[in-house]
Amino acid sequence: MDFDARLKRRKQQKTGSPIWWLAGFLLLLVVASGLLLLLYGHTPGPLQGGDVVVLIPPRSSLAAIEGHLQAAQVIPPDGRFQWYARLRGVATKLKAGEYAFRPGQTPEEVLQILVAGKGIRHKITIPEGFNIVQIDGLVAAALLAKPGQFSAMAKDRRTAERLGIEAETLEGYLYPDTYYFTRNQELAEIVAAMAERGLKVLNELMAAAPAGQKLTPHQVLTLASIVEKETGQPQERPLIASVFLNRLQQGIRLQADPTVIYGIADFNGNITKADLKADTPYNTYVNTGLPPGPIASPGREAIAAVLNPAPDKYLYFVSRNDGSHYFSATLAEHNRAVASFQPKKQPAPKSAKR
Repeated sequence: MDFDARLKRRKQQKTGSPIWWLAGFLLLLVVASGLLLLLYGHTPGPLQGGDVVVLIPPRSSLAAIEGHLQAAQVIPPDGRFQWYARLRGVATKLKAGEYAFRPGQTPEEVLQILVAGKGIRHKITIPEGFNIVQIDGLVAAALLAKPGQFSAMAKDRRTAERLGIEAETLEGYLYPDTYYFTRNQELAEIVAAMAERGLKVLNELMAAAPAGQKLTPHQVLTLASIVEKETGQPQERPLIASVFLNRLQQGIRLQADPTVIYGIADFNGNITKADLKADTPYNTYVNTGLPPGPIASPGREAIAAVLNPAPDKYLYFVSRNDGSHYFSATLAEHNRAVASFQPKKQPAPKSAKR
């Protein structure tokens, strides 16, 4: 080996290969970039203003999510959020939803919220005795669906079939309770949550019912919905249930005004004689037995009253005009009560009330 070759070899051994220099430089650059991103991730964001609400639509890309956050000034508009999410290994784990962010939150805190899906949940309370149309109004008012969408799904027989409910619609099966839903939640999930809660309560109460109870679950809910609409007095529910069960046993028509009202389209608030004669499946002044299904969502107490009715032999009741009712076992006693409490109204023979 000549002198020049040996000299060149010594220089390479002393200084190192250019490739190794480049590799070392790139490694240093990656480490520095990572450290800078970690620093970015723990640097507080903009401090101005109050809480900011950001809606991340379903199936949003990482770039789109970053855009929404930047537009709301939750994070700086410099493009580092995407890289930080990738560095943290959560780029594909950010969940859609409606989120509230505080001023000064770090990108790391923002990421944790999005990964956990800790979005805003909206409270919706369904009162006892509400029907599907009324519940639709509550859902629409909470901006969880457009008006009419909830009703359409709840009245669709296929929805009941998917939930394992043997009924034409979910009327009566949507349990009155307080729920919390997110704005981007699927409507089917909202409907299912209410129906599954209703089935759970119904099954619990039927399992604890006295032996000898002969009503089917659908019949229990149907009668419970009528009881729910007939009185707002908790102590009266077992009595009201007893009246209707006694009438069913004796083949007497229920003659319950709430069922008539349910069968009238666009009811104006005033029952007429023509309404009482209307030929609808829900007119219990015309038809014997229970109507085809519930007329509203009964609460736990109304369902329990049907399964545990008062042991009385009452067949009639009339309003006292104070929210309570007077109960009678005979028509003669009922007519006297009507004359006493409803002097301007003519007695309705064999009617469960009035």
